[in-house]
Amino acid sequence: MKQLWFFGLAQAKACLFPVVIFLTLAITKLADIPFIPRYDFILLVCLLTQVVMIISKLETIDELKVICVFHLIGLALEIYKVHMGSWSYPEEAITKIFGVPLYSGFMYASVASYMCQAWKRLDLRLTNWPPTWTVVILSGLIYFNFYTNHYLYDIRWLLKVATLLLFFRTFVFFTVNHRTYSMPLSFSFVLIGFFIWIAENIATFFGAWQYPNQEHQWELVKIGKISSWLLLVLLVF
Repeated sequence: MKQLWFFGLAQAKACLFPVVIFLTLAITKLADIPFIPRYDFILLVCLLTQVVMIISKLETIDELKVICVFHLIGLALEIYKVHMGSWSYPEEAITKIFGVPLYSGFMYASVASYMCQAWKRLDLRLTNWPPTWTVVILSGLIYFNFYTNHYLYDIRWLLKVATLLLFFRTFVFFTVNHRTYSMPLSFSFVLIGFFIWIAENIATFFGAWQYPNQEHQWELVKIGKISSWLLLVLLVF
């Protein structure tokens, strides 16, 4: 239980940026923000948080680069998915591009932020990492399938099987309070995907975005979305 406490504490610290986003979503949902649209205010908070994390050295410049790249990757995907009607951002904002507020990219970037923070806080090490070119190809297929599944056959189940096979022998070692543990890397992807799904339910409850079935009242996000997040986690990784 003591080790679990230290592990949870390290995870909580690694989730600093996502927690700031969720708190901002909750506060702006429960209280009106004067003089500025809600989505624009959330974007401002995200930018200020990144500045504070850099100044306080909680985040390095290299980690910021990773977060910025994934912000762009996520924003591009958001614009496409909103255009295809997968979900929507119903509120008005100045910082909207093609119906998508700029802060939305930070929700993807927050996953990258968590993984960067967890990597150093838990001193992660990998064994039996597959050839990097195979991981690059698989990640590319995962990303483009998010686009092509509206027109072509959705191959996400094939991609999940490919992920399990590719990382079958890969283990991640992590250190908690000077003791080292290990687990299959693919299992860690599943766990992170599950907790992102929980975060997604919290985010949609506070109006971060809206699925078609949530237009009239909030409903639990389908549990099958965990598999989509699992693939996204690999892309971030």
